[in-house]
Amino acid sequence: MKISVDNYSEEELQEEGVFEWPVRKLGEEKMDWYYEETELCYILEGEAVITTEFEATTVRAGDFVTFPKGLECVWDVEDEIEMHYSCE
Repeated sequence: MKISVDNYSEEELQEEGVFEWPVRKLGEEKMDWYYEETELCYILEGEAVITTEFEATTVRAGDFVTFPKGLECVWDVEDEIEMHYSCE
């Protein structure tokens, strides 16, 4: 299972309704996380390194991230994160 990081234009994000999704904030911390369902996130602010058993991925403001269902990872938030999110 891999984390997918993409970049979309503001127009594409608006068409998908991303800016209507709820907002989640994560402070500077390190935590284990398990995704019970696929989650889509658009990072508004901050930066984090997300580590799985296969890879380490850095996400930052402007990234559109897809976390697949069943993914286990560790979030290491280096700069407070604010993001829109939606679960499928």
